[in-house]
Amino acid sequence: MGDDGKLAEIRARIDEIDRQLQALITERARCAQAVARYKAVSEDEADYYRPEREARILRTVVERNEGPLPDEDLVRLFREIMSACLALQRPMKVAYLGPEGTFTQAAVFKHFGHSVQTVPLGAIDEVFREVAANTAHYGVVPIENSTEGAVSHTLDMFMVSNLKICSEVELRIHHNLLSRAASLSEVRRIYAHQMALAQCREWLDAKLPNVERLPVGSNAEAARRAASEDGGAAIAGETAAEIYGLEILAANIEDRPDNTTRFLVIGRQDPAPSGRDKTSLLLSAPNRPGALYRLLQPLAQHGISLTRIESRPSKQGMWEYVFFIDIEGHAREEKVAPALAALRQEAAMLKILGSYPCAVL
Repeated sequence: MGDDGKLAEIRARIDEIDRQLQALITERARCAQAVARYKAVSEDEADYYRPEREARILRTVVERNEGPLPDEDLVRLFREIMSACLALQRPMKVAYLGPEGTFTQAAVFKHFGHSVQTVPLGAIDEVFREVAANTAHYGVVPIENSTEGAVSHTLDMFMVSNLKICSEVELRIHHNLLSRAASLSEVRRIYAHQMALAQCREWLDAKLPNVERLPVGSNAEAARRAASEDGGAAIAGETAAEIYGLEILAANIEDRPDNTTRFLVIGRQDPAPSGRDKTSLLLSAPNRPGALYRLLQPLAQHGISLTRIESRPSKQGMWEYVFFIDIEGHAREEKVAPALAALRQEAAMLKILGSYPCAVL
């Protein structure tokens, strides 16, 4: 058999595999519809989206991957299949910090897939209100960046909101310089969110040191402005370039190649343990010497790892602060529950913001 014959044989095998895949995906979709019918009969308020179950499925995908496709590609494929099947059960509406083309929208699609209805909103507090009013099932908001730290507006909203953290998303952030201009020499001003400007400071200082930098509410807003001005440029992602008709003058201009932003999925749900979880806490310490040490001592005594701590003004009194803490484990786990009970005895205030699956890739 010649090369042409071998190639035809391989292509025929691919066609057969495609038919099998399509048949199996169709069968999965029908099972999803059956689940929806069962839940509609057996539950008053069915939780169609189960963060802990999806996390377990995707972790299993990674564990059984033998290549040649990388884990990220397989997870993305399975996420889209699950997203389409879930949409058959219940179309889901997800609010996010907009406008269209932001990294927050990219985080929505990474976590929920593309078979959801997205609602772009102008501010983080609007996302919280949309979900609290039950006009969106979930919301996605940024919480911290690996280079620039916490997003204070999101932290502050948890002080006044009763919504829960249902899941988290980690998104590698690649910044691009977008413009209608043909070259860097034609750029006269750069628009970007202030965090994006900070994440690209070294590159901007080296390549465009004398160009004006103007902070705006989002990178998508920056792209919109750049699209309407001669000599205007924006720092944003590839999606914004497509939406606003801009060219990428320079790609991946972030100062750190591992630049990552963490996002939170907020809702009214309390996910069950998934086997690899985090718990986020909001607490305050009584005003006395050694208060913070005693506050954290129960975690150490019970062998609980603290992965993050941030302080914010309480807005209740001058120089009074609250602490946002992430710990490993689920609040219902045998090791974590007694630690939280002991912590409650030491804290002036303790609020569990949510126990939820750790991000999958």
